[in-house]
Amino acid sequence: MPRITSCAACIGALLMLSTPVNAQEQSSNDRWVSDSLNTYVRSGPTDGYRIVGTLTSGERVELLTTQGDYSRVRSASGDTVWIPSSELQDVPGQGERLPQLEAQVAELSAELEGIDATWAARVQGMQETLDSRKALIDELEATRQVLHAELTETQSELRSVQAQLGDESKQVLMRYMLYGGGIAGLGIIFGLILPSMTRSRKRNDGWV
Repeated sequence: MPRITSCAACIGALLMLSTPVNAQEQSSNDRWVSDSLNTYVRSGPTDGYRIVGTLTSGERVELLTTQGDYSRVRSASGDTVWIPSSELQDVPGQGERLPQLEAQVAELSAELEGIDATWAARVQGMQETLDSRKALIDELEATRQVLHAELTETQSELRSVQAQLGDESKQVLMRYMLYGGGIAGLGIIFGLILPSMTRSRKRNDGWV
């Protein structure tokens, strides 16, 4: 549907542009008989002159002069006749323009097909790029989830180790306290016993 619209737009543009192009190629005195009819031509510049023939619709003629409502023209056969000026036009007839337009439309259609093919290739390339990027994103997301799970597990193990270290520290502290208390108790005991033993030994030795 977009291609049909594009072709229609191109044809419309060609119809609009065909007049200036043909105007450049033609002589400034070229005229064409109106497309709407076959025109009677006369031997003079008024309706009072006799009819000497006809010109075919769309036929190219050369404008020689204009007098009143009539124009003197030379036909393709070389005959010089008078025709009503209102029955002349400045652009080629449809019969002459149509083959040119058809050729231009065919040329533009070929260009459009080439553009369509180019865009199809570009779109395919962009789609492949998007697919590869999506696959990479999916891979990175999967890796992130694995690392997140490993981090969570490591943090859990770290908390468990910290808890164990806390318990062991408490146990070591209790051991040190017990060991220190034992040593202090022994010191007190020895402090109490040794003087008594020393006094007893002195009495036994006759010091007193």
